[in-house]
Amino acid sequence: MYLSRVEIDVMDRRKIKDLTHLGAYHNWVETSFPDEVDQGTRTRKLWRVDRIGDHLYLLLVSEGKPDLNALEKYGVPGSAETKCYDSFLDSICRDHLYRFRVTLNPVRAVPQGEGKRGRVMPEITAEQQLHFLESRAERLGFELIPEEYQIVERSWEPFRKKGQRMIRLNKATYEGTLKVTDEKLFYNTLTSGIGKKKAYGFGMMTVIPL
Repeated sequence: MYLSRVEIDVMDRRKIKDLTHLGAYHNWVETSFPDEVDQGTRTRKLWRVDRIGDHLYLLLVSEGKPDLNALEKYGVPGSAETKCYDSFLDSICRDHLYRFRVTLNPVRAVPQGEGKRGRVMPEITAEQQLHFLESRAERLGFELIPEEYQIVERSWEPFRKKGQRMIRLNKATYEGTLKVTDEKLFYNTLTSGIGKKKAYGFGMMTVIPL
C-alpha cells in the first residue's frame, strides 16, 4: 500500500477550474494511475481533501504508486510525494492509542416495506453523525476514547456523475483519540475505508501514534 499527498494549486484558478464537485476529484485520482486506465482496470483508492493552515492537500491511499506527474495535474509543481505505507500498517498493535482524522458520509437505510430496498437518507444532526461513527467503531477494530473525539467540520458537498444532475452529499470530519482493539479489523479500516461513497472522498482514516 502507498500513502501519497499533493498540494492543490488553489492560487491558479484557471488550473483548478474543473474541481467544482467530488466527481471531478474522483476523475483526478483515477487518471493519476495511467497504467490502470490503459489496462481498463481499477483498484480501490481512498482519498480526501485536507486543509492545513492556508494550504489544501489531496491525500491518497492506494495499492500501487500513482504517477506523480499526473497527480500534480491540479497540484503545486513539485509538491506530489508518495511513500510505502506497509511498514506503518504492520506496526499497528492492539491497545495502542492513536490520534485520528476521518471524513465520512453519514447515512442510514430507511425501510421501505417488505422485499424493498431501504432508502438511503443522510444523518443530518451532529448527534446523529457522532452516533454513526460510535456505532461502527467496534466492528472497525477500535474504541473511541470518551471525551477525546469530536466533529470538526460539517458540510454539504456538490457531487455529480457524468450525465447526471448535481446533488449534495453530507460530510462530517471527525478528529480525536482511539484505541486499537483488533489489528486485522483496523488494518482493513485503514486500507478499505469506512462507510459509503469511498470513491468520492469519504471513508479514509489516517492515524498518528501517541
